[in-house]
Amino acid sequence: MSDVAELRQYALVHARSQGIGPDVYGPVLDGVDNDSDGAEGSWALAWSRAAADAERRGELLDAVRLYNLARFPYVDGPVRREAHARSVAAFDAWRRAGTDIQSLELDLPGGRVRAWGAGLSATERRPLVILMGGIVSTKESHAPALAEADVLGMAGIATEIPGIGENGLAYGPDSWRLLPDLLDAVADQADVANTYALTLSFSGHLALRAAAADPRIRGVVTTGAPVHDFFTDADWLAQVPRITLDTLAHLTGAKVADLPAHLRDWVIPDEELAGLDIPVAYAASLRDEIIPPGDLARLRRHLRRLEVLEKDDVHGSPAHVAEVRLWTILTVLRQRGVTGPVVDGLTAAVEAARTKEH
Repeated sequence: MSDVAELRQYALVHARSQGIGPDVYGPVLDGVDNDSDGAEGSWALAWSRAAADAERRGELLDAVRLYNLARFPYVDGPVRREAHARSVAAFDAWRRAGTDIQSLELDLPGGRVRAWGAGLSATERRPLVILMGGIVSTKESHAPALAEADVLGMAGIATEIPGIGENGLAYGPDSWRLLPDLLDAVADQADVANTYALTLSFSGHLALRAAAADPRIRGVVTTGAPVHDFFTDADWLAQVPRITLDTLAHLTGAKVADLPAHLRDWVIPDEELAGLDIPVAYAASLRDEIIPPGDLARLRRHLRRLEVLEKDDVHGSPAHVAEVRLWTILTVLRQRGVTGPVVDGLTAAVEAARTKEH
């Protein structure tokens, strides 16, 4: 059970990033006054009802997004569990109705992972982009972008951090191995030697660690990723929002009080960062209440090829969602050396979003 005020604050970032407007989230939030599983006025029940209404109207992607908010920040009871299942089912129905997005069932060394893919082919192997969110994001939050993989000339896979959604792996210090194992699993269907990671927040941490060990990862684009100080600074961790700490405790199996000691093994060593000779792009929020400023400073000191987009905003840059989202896609293409109309169009779109949001 989470604090309702914090639920409101952080869910709004995710609502806006997925295009859920105030005309939708406003009435739902007005009716929420508790987070007791199944109770009237509870968080998960209110969002689930809004999602079911959208599903009945045939608005499947809206239903997916609303069910995701119902399960936010993590599954802790029957209503959130049902919301997650219905989100996956609604996305499956949407992708079957008019997209080439594939359902992937992958047996990896640590367990079974279900993911969404696009552009995978044994006869026309394309460069690969991996899409992954943070510790409160499901793959369905990012998978609609896979419908554009063909336009970008890439294959794509949307998956989740271990322990979230349909990723059956355990979340721990070695969770970065998910990425190399994923590349091994689809090596016959994509040009995995040219893989790019568009991995947001805590999954950016996994991608940086994986890139240090696996040369097939040729570029990383991330936003607000923890690197070092988040895992070692107990004073900083003590003031991180409780919803983040509760989610980490849920995923790792540690008690909140034990997180400062438990998370130390997640640190990316300075020598691994210094050894990275690939482009890394990082969107930073200057008033980030989750990721300490020392983590970006460390990347500036040690990475050879770092591009930074800074926004005067809180974690996730909710006031700059459109710009940051477009910038991440554009940056992956630039890291690949792509030029032409698609890049020109995205560049113009980034500038337009920047102007509008300012």
